[in-house]
Order: sequence, then C-alpha cells, then structure tokens
Amino acid sequence: MYEQIRYEVADPMATITLNRPHALNAWTTRMGAEVRHAVARAEADKSVVAIVITGEGRGFCAGADLNDLKDISDGQRDRDAPPELDADPGDPAMGDDFRGTYTYLLSVRKPVIAAINGAVAGMAVPISLSCDLRFASENALFTLAFSQRGLIAEWGSAWLLPRLIGPSAALDLLFSSRRVDAQEAERIGLVNRVLPAEELLPFVRSYVEDLAAKCSPASLCVMKRQVYQQLTQSLGPSEKEAIRLMVESFDRPDFKEGVTSFMEKRAPKFERI
Repeated sequence: MYEQIRYEVADPMATITLNRPHALNAWTTRMGAEVRHAVARAEADKSVVAIVITGEGRGFCAGADLNDLKDISDGQRDRDAPPELDADPGDPAMGDDFRGTYTYLLSVRKPVIAAINGAVAGMAVPISLSCDLRFASENALFTLAFSQRGLIAEWGSAWLLPRLIGPSAALDLLFSSRRVDAQEAERIGLVNRVLPAEELLPFVRSYVEDLAAKCSPASLCVMKRQVYQQLTQSLGPSEKEAIRLMVESFDRPDFKEGVTSFMEKRAPKFERI
C-alpha cells in the first residue's frame, strides 16, 4: 500500500521512514496520507509503545515537493489522497485545536518521536514540531524558508515554535530563514538531544524500550493530553484538572501495579494501549 514511506514494527516501537531519498524525502500529498495511515495503524497496535518518524538517506525531509509547489503556484491546488489511505488517528477528546492537518500528531495517544537524521526544511519543520520529542543527528540542519518563498509561518509553526524556543528566537528563525545546525538547535531547545549519526536510531530505540519497560502507557497518554491542552489554560484550571485526573488514576490497575512492583523491587508489568 505504501509507496513513499516504509512502515515497520519491532516491539515496542513503530518506525515510519519517509522514503524518497532521491528528493531528500520531499513531502507530497501522498506521503502525508501514507504517514497519517501508518500513524493510525501504530496507534491501534498494542505492541507499539511509541511511534518514530525518520527519513531515509541523508535528509529527514526537504519540505514540500517542488512539483507540488509549482502546481500550486500555477493555480492547481486540489490534490486528493487515495481513498484507501483514509485514516483518522488521534484522540477526539483532544479537541479540534490539536487535530489539524499535521498537528493531529499532538493528539495521538502514544508518544511520537522525530528522529531527525539530516536536513529538515520548510513545512517539514512544523511537522517535526508536532512530534512530542525531537532527537537529532549531528548532521541535522533546520531552515523554515517561508520568508524566502513569499509565504508565511505555515502549518501552526507560529504557535508551535514560540512555545518551544520563545517568541524572539522564533521570529529570528521565521524572519531570516537562516540555517540552524544541530548544535544550535539543541542549545535553543528546538531538539531534545543531538547524537552522532550512527547512534541516532539505536538511541531512540533504547529510549522507547526504556519507556516500555518502566512506564505506564496509560499514564503517558494522559500526561501528553494534559501538557498540550493546558498550554491554553491558566494555572488554576490546570491544577484542578490534575487533581481530578490523579483521583481517576487511583482506580486504574496501573496504579496498583506501579506501587506493587516498587514494593516488590521488580519491573512493572503495565498493560499496553
């Protein structure tokens, strides 16, 4: 079914690899539909604790495919994804704010990790920002490029970027479209960690295996929803909701297993979601 991505599951991780290396994995309408479909599969698969998105070859994603951009500039803007790729991942309870074209990744009930192996440009930047964590190769390079194409802060980047790195740093990157290397990206908080290229995917797998071995998938799901939804709330309602969710967690089997496993000095056995 997939032509422009690879989808692989090796418990406890699903890996979605953007697979157009000849074009630095430039994003197309079909690629977007394939990624969405694969994310829905991974979210429904109980063997999957976290979903990883990475790129084949030397680039993560070079942004929108140039042929698509030319068609848009020529007035051809309607490209439908194949109906067999129709999918609706994510938790509807997150609300419409977190269920956008690419920001739907924020509503997925499992952690979504971008393993950024190389250059990431244009619309691929806000797509990577919609992932929960970003681990980058030392070869990673970021550029938003919108201002140099006569465009604007696309796909939610005007909301996502300031919340990660602050408004002034966000405007610097948006205004200038300058290139940001992996070391600067880590320093300003654009990525969580930078690793040697050959260590990137092994590190990400180790990270996911650690989550699977020690953490409650149900807790991860609830905390992800808390963090994103409460970005738009004040402290008081956020604390009240946390109290309500905490009381609910007392009645879940994961709470009993977490306490019991700690007392028995053994690894917990949490149910997957």
